[in-house]
Amino acid sequence: MNLPPIDLIEAERELCRRSFSHFIRRAWRHIIPDKYIHGWHVDAMAEHYEALASGQITRLLVNVPPGCMKSTLGGIMYPAWLWGPKGQPQHRYIGAAHEQGLAVRDARLMRELVTSEWYQALWPIKLAGDQNEKLYFENEKRGFRQACAVASMTGRRGHTIAWDDPLSPEKAHSQLHRETAIRVLSETLTTRLNDPQTSAIVVVMQRLHERDPSGYILASDLGYEHLCLPMEFEPSRKCVTSIGWEDPRKADGELLFPERFPREVVDRDKKAMGSYASAGQLQQRPTPAGGGVFRDEWIKQWSVLPDFEYRMIYADTAMKTGEENDYSVFQHWGKGKDGKIYLLDMIRGKWEAPQLLTQAAAFWDKCRHSHSGTLRKMKPEDKASGTGLIQQLKQKGVPVEGIPRSKDKVTRGYDAAPQVEAGNVLLPNNHELLSNLLNELSLFPMAAHDDMVDPLMDAINDMLTNKTGYSWSGF
Repeated sequence: MNLPPIDLIEAERELCRRSFSHFIRRAWRHIIPDKYIHGWHVDAMAEHYEALASGQITRLLVNVPPGCMKSTLGGIMYPAWLWGPKGQPQHRYIGAAHEQGLAVRDARLMRELVTSEWYQALWPIKLAGDQNEKLYFENEKRGFRQACAVASMTGRRGHTIAWDDPLSPEKAHSQLHRETAIRVLSETLTTRLNDPQTSAIVVVMQRLHERDPSGYILASDLGYEHLCLPMEFEPSRKCVTSIGWEDPRKADGELLFPERFPREVVDRDKKAMGSYASAGQLQQRPTPAGGGVFRDEWIKQWSVLPDFEYRMIYADTAMKTGEENDYSVFQHWGKGKDGKIYLLDMIRGKWEAPQLLTQAAAFWDKCRHSHSGTLRKMKPEDKASGTGLIQQLKQKGVPVEGIPRSKDKVTRGYDAAPQVEAGNVLLPNNHELLSNLLNELSLFPMAAHDDMVDPLMDAINDMLTNKTGYSWSGF
């Protein structure tokens, strides 16, 4: 039996109210010219947005590859769903991105959706004529949709603050841009909430660096529900969330969205993107599985030491001692008579100038007579705090020489990598800082900190290869 038109309308309203995923499918054709292609990942994201709408969760981090409709779902469909099907026209939604143009694009499309004939027939919500602009529009119930750049999220307060791609892939390699994004996340977002207890924050992005906003959220335990959807399934990283959802895939390498990104397309794109970009943007981790520049399987460890020809200390000193700043590191290396180099000891800490000098001198005294072979010199990087340390150590009679730089860190890493691959670099198998060093090596150059890798690379390039870019004097 055919339902009368009025019943069809009521049925449509009810289905859209019950299911955000259903609303997405029905609304798609009214703003997107391309044919809608459904994937189970849409249901996964929709389920977590529904949890936000019900108050089951108030913080959500979504890591998903590009091209999987994250902006359309979060920045266009979700606030329109709240205003209409969910009966929350008073909802105030602030959408930000790393570029204002992207935020404006999504706001414009949401306005097109809520003013469409289809939407108005089901949910006749009128926009306020005097508050209907490109960056901001308001409805008759005082709900609004604001678009802004990530660094200019000031003024109004929202029930939902959504950050879509807080960093571009290009800017993710800039420490300044990463720190700016993290500062906005930690200092600004929470101050723009309408209700600190019930209002929601959503961050949606692809992983770009160990210290990108996602990395900061995960490392800081800020209470975010984490929905992680890699393009290819990795059983060891299977995502399970507190709302009862888990990644439905079983087989290693099973694709996220084969209806749009089949195997041949994924393989083609991975080849074009390279290992680092595909690891971050497709797999949602900053470095390739098994490590990047320094592969995990290359790392060798020692339990018994040979006799040494000589020994050296290499140091990387930090300029500041804040929580987010790098550590100062001193590493003691020996050149074995077998032609290999061995990390013998290391210390790491955040020390101001007077304490830094004390630690350096004490480490020199500790290492001086600890093994065979003469301890020749201490070699800190000749910059900022390292320059001052060099001058002070000379006054104490410690043989010290600065390391000037003429190559960037990544280039020096690739210079050093062949020696690690060849098994010529051995690490202590029972040192208390070994796990920290292994983690930095695996993630380099995308790690949150690389202070332990720097002196390791100096030791390799000085004691094994003496590559140009380390122009010693007086040695």
